[in-house]
Amino acid sequence: MQKPVIEVNGLHCSYGSFEAVGGVDFEVNEGELFALLGTNGAGKTTTLETLEGHRKPSAGSVRVLGLDPATQRKQLRPQTGIMLQESGFAGDLTVAETVSLWQAMSSRPSDATSSLERLDLAHRRDVRVKQLSGGERRRLDLVLATLGRPSMLFLDEPTTGLDPESRKTAWEFIRELLAEGVTMLLTTHYLDEAESLAHRLAIMHAGRIAVSGSLVDVLSRERSHIGFDLPMDASALDLPPFVGDLDRDQLAKGRVYVQTSDLERDLHAVMQWQSAHQLPLHRFRAQHASLDDVFHGVADSNRAEQRVSTANPVTTGDSK
Repeated sequence: MQKPVIEVNGLHCSYGSFEAVGGVDFEVNEGELFALLGTNGAGKTTTLETLEGHRKPSAGSVRVLGLDPATQRKQLRPQTGIMLQESGFAGDLTVAETVSLWQAMSSRPSDATSSLERLDLAHRRDVRVKQLSGGERRRLDLVLATLGRPSMLFLDEPTTGLDPESRKTAWEFIRELLAEGVTMLLTTHYLDEAESLAHRLAIMHAGRIAVSGSLVDVLSRERSHIGFDLPMDASALDLPPFVGDLDRDQLAKGRVYVQTSDLERDLHAVMQWQSAHQLPLHRFRAQHASLDDVFHGVADSNRAEQRVSTANPVTTGDSK
């Protein structure tokens, strides 16, 4: 049985009368990467700040490595690494001087040479931080967060501002840390990043967790897609019966688009129909649901709830 490194139970966080997080529960198991995602204003940043010990819960409890991050930061800090969205580097220091400064402040200093090499910063050791590009400063953030080889690593949007090649390098570095047994909590706006790296994930909106589980479990919430352009000479032909739903608006524009819970069966029906009529299927696509589909499904349901709330305001007292 996997051991939980992070335990969040009934977490509430308020700013005055505004409740940013309204009752959140989840665990992060030892050696896994857990992605905490959310729509704008969902409460994920507040949740992360609470786990990092920067604020106390209004109600509920959080434990990181069995400790309270708000009251036991001194014991917890040597075991954790934190990569914030923005760092406060001293611009006049070089990369090497910055690393040395952080090593001096660490209770478990370690050699950062291999990390600088892995993240393509070794050749920039003598360059002042203010002369680095935004992507290079972000990769330096990752180097500093992993000094001391923490057992728990918080990654707050770690690849923002990186070009595709640098993102790939950062992903490989993160996977190496996972292989070494480091537990991670990741927040990111790049859904492909969560899809590629996360063992499990949760999507927050309106201060609560809307969806959580393994990637397979989460993706199973949404239906798969089949689409292709209908040849002009096939408009009079009857389409095969689908398990899923055929989009009539798309069909009127000459494109077959089906959302289905049984991709294999509907795909087989299309192939049989195409073979029987010897028709070309242009712009053909068949794919399982993506994390992007799930995320937008959560966002769409949130907007629908807001429209209902606006259309049916809650009133108190007599209405005359």
